Amino acid sequence: MLTESLMTGPTEPPVRDLTIGDALREAAATSPDATAMMAGTPEPDGRREWSYGALLAEAEQTARALLERFEPGERVAVWAPNIPQWVIMEYGCALAGIVLVTVNPSYQPDELKYVLCQSRAAGVFLLPDFRGNPMIKHVDAVKDDCPELREVILFSEWEAFLATAGDKALPEVTPDMPCMIQYTSGTTGFPKGALLHHRGLVNNGAHVAAISGASEQSTYMGIMPLFHTGGCVLAVLGTLSLRSRLVLVEMFEPGLVLELMESYRAATMLGVPTMLIAMIEHPSFPERDLSAVEAISSGGSTVPAALVRRLEDAVGAPFVIVFGQTECSPVACMTRPDDSIEDKANTLGLPMPNVEVKIIDVDSGSTQPCGELGEFCTRGYHVMHEYFENPEATAKTIDEDGWLHTGDLASMDERGYCTIEGRLKDMIIRGGENIYPREIEELLFKHPSVGEIAVVGLPDERMGEEVGAFLRAAPGETLDRNALFAYVREHLSPQKTPRFWYEVDAYPLTGSGKIQKFALREGWSRGDYEQMSAA
Repeated sequence: MLTESLMTGPTEPPVRDLTIGDALREAAATSPDATAMMAGTPEPDGRREWSYGALLAEAEQTARALLERFEPGERVAVWAPNIPQWVIMEYGCALAGIVLVTVNPSYQPDELKYVLCQSRAAGVFLLPDFRGNPMIKHVDAVKDDCPELREVILFSEWEAFLATAGDKALPEVTPDMPCMIQYTSGTTGFPKGALLHHRGLVNNGAHVAAISGASEQSTYMGIMPLFHTGGCVLAVLGTLSLRSRLVLVEMFEPGLVLELMESYRAATMLGVPTMLIAMIEHPSFPERDLSAVEAISSGGSTVPAALVRRLEDAVGAPFVIVFGQTECSPVACMTRPDDSIEDKANTLGLPMPNVEVKIIDVDSGSTQPCGELGEFCTRGYHVMHEYFENPEATAKTIDEDGWLHTGDLASMDERGYCTIEGRLKDMIIRGGENIYPREIEELLFKHPSVGEIAVVGLPDERMGEEVGAFLRAAPGETLDRNALFAYVREHLSPQKTPRFWYEVDAYPLTGSGKIQKFALREGWSRGDYEQMSAA
């Protein structure tokens, strides 16, 4: 039994020294004819499949086409939902030594410009539009403000792009090289780009897949967005490690997912709790044959014990929880399929293989005794290189001894199981997606009617948390909920737009004058605030 909150995960499976391209080549060599990927479209006749051999061939062609336009080490953004070409770009960039920059397909022009400029992206691949978001129009609006952006390529012209592949030799790529930038942790008003490397992503995806209990060459439902590590790492690279078939769902729709799971005998999937609830509440759920399911994984927020029981009873398969953040590739802790319901519902599980975890005193930095609250820190092969071109933020996050300070408050018991208690970073997790209040606050503060603003995550049974805005009107101004809603939607993605709007005359403050957001949440829970009416 432990006395200090410090534990290292098991040494098996070992950390393998290989790149994403190496892993794909291995799979194509050992299982060339096994199905690697299928487009999970609503129309059965659109469900094209790729074998591992075909996937490698198209990825290598993609890499050579990329090298006709970009140099190894340059950044190229991918702005699209879960389409097969996104996955092929992930492999193609890896083989070409190009750093892939992931972009949320709901982004609006200001968000897109920030990511393209901060990453110094030389190119962007995108769909012309998606679900009403005119993406090519947005690129046209911002490209002149992105001095290093020189190539805009449409996925609707994919075959023409592939045809430009030359005969250049693919470069030597090593496991420690950067391969991806994912934007996260925008507590300073704008997100930071986590620069991730091959070794971290390949091994983390493989280890999560191995621990989840899914069989090799089974079927994995890919419902997490590819711009998120849950999609492009745990789904794509986890599936690769098992030589399994990835059924790629463009956008989550519970009825479609259930039909695909039944039709293709899905063995496993990863989904945030809101997705899983939507599936078991769907009218077709009782009629679906899900007997092939071997494991269900979830992350993004804590999962109530009642929901764990409900899912395991309904699906008839073990449930596991993953915990981490983008900066650690992304999983640091995970429950095991044979853990108790209580451990699955109340803990983050044990450290991943070859990963260290400790809980430290927030003020002194010393390791806490077991059971004491502190900051969750982790160290190992999985930690990112840095925040891209942001040495100050990197130094605040990764200390001199290589420990990644996550900003999460947690405790560790005598067995090494960790329990999340809260967050140092004031981040909202809505439906498994991270939302950063400062970005919304800075935008709303610019509105002439707003004198002061606090954005807070409010508990919600279905989404985990919803965005709440507590506003004080500027002198002589009147707050108009409809106008403020439209203002936020003009500049930010829909999921960042507050659902709850409250006008306040004053805020609960600390002795130094800072707004006490926990007090706003507590007052909201008591019913102290009345929502602003919508005209």
